[in-house]
Amino acid sequence: MTAMHTPPEPAADLLWTLVVPLKPLPRAKTRLAADVPAPLRERLALAFAQDTVAVALSCPEVLDVVVVTDDADAAGALRSLGAGILADRPGGGLNAALSYGAEEARRTRPRAPVAALNADLPALRVTELSRVLRNAGHFSRSFLADAAETGTTFLAAGPETELRPLFGGRSRFRHRASGARELELPDVPSARQDVDTADDLRAALALGVGPFTRRVTERLQDRGGPAGADDLPKDDGADCPAGA
Repeated sequence: MTAMHTPPEPAADLLWTLVVPLKPLPRAKTRLAADVPAPLRERLALAFAQDTVAVALSCPEVLDVVVVTDDADAAGALRSLGAGILADRPGGGLNAALSYGAEEARRTRPRAPVAALNADLPALRVTELSRVLRNAGHFSRSFLADAAETGTTFLAAGPETELRPLFGGRSRFRHRASGARELELPDVPSARQDVDTADDLRAALALGVGPFTRRVTERLQDRGGPAGADDLPKDDGADCPAGA
């Protein structure tokens, strides 16, 4: 990453709407296919989203969470946590779904700050998400790079600013080139650690995942995967605390 700078004093007066995109579960997390059998892969994808949404809804800077998905099972599970659900009406992929979610959120709150948040952040902590949001409040448009330093886990647009998502592949560089401010926060690893591969899953487990993901990974370890699950780190047995 580029050289770190001292972040500005946090903004405390914004309440955010977070837009979380989720593919139909049979098509989610395909890069885990070589290591995780399909039924468990679908359960993992849902568990990642459940842990992400549960933490987001517990964050004091978050007013509401909108999940854009066409998966009925995921919609039911996430609605039960308190998320709003939007069908993916555009059907044009990730960025179209995020733009649609942001536009719908602003139908009722036209000046709402909105942010796109990845659905695969199973180690997310409330304190770290809060730090990200409070720093994002100082910029009209900003983003957080992922742990691999090539992608994006979070993109924010302040009041009266269009979200303009450019997710996919090397999105960090596209978001930066589009004029979004990169949030160079050194102490938010859980907000950066998305999960696409078995190595990503190991890294998330090392940070400590939420209860939904931990239950599924325990079953995965019992089955001997991924890649011989003896090499999957076990977390400390405690759920990610909502305020941790």
